[in-house]
Amino acid sequence: MKQVIAIPLEEGRLCQHFGHCQQFAIIETEDGTIQNETLVTPPPHEPGLLPAWLSERGVTEVIAAGIGQKAIRLFEQQQIRVHVGAEYKSPRELVTDHFQQSLVTGINSCDH
Repeated sequence: MKQVIAIPLEEGRLCQHFGHCQQFAIIETEDGTIQNETLVTPPPHEPGLLPAWLSERGVTEVIAAGIGQKAIRLFEQQQIRVHVGAEYKSPRELVTDHFQQSLVTGINSCDH
């Protein structure tokens, strides 16, 4: 099964606030194995823009720390699953945890 996972980054690790990240790691996987990893710079922050922008890149899942409720709803409309409250780790660590079913998620650090 192919998945494309987007992870918002700040200084190479998970960004605590989704909409203000410096880059996204776009990680393409097949059957639980990383096939490709690309770093992309997002467009300037505008509420509601990133879900459609990431969908255009084939993203099927997002791993985030803090993300607004409106953004989560917009991702759901794009058929993109959102994992919220992830730990401050590198993209590869987060994807590996995801496939080993040990991804730690929890409290959404964003309050809007």
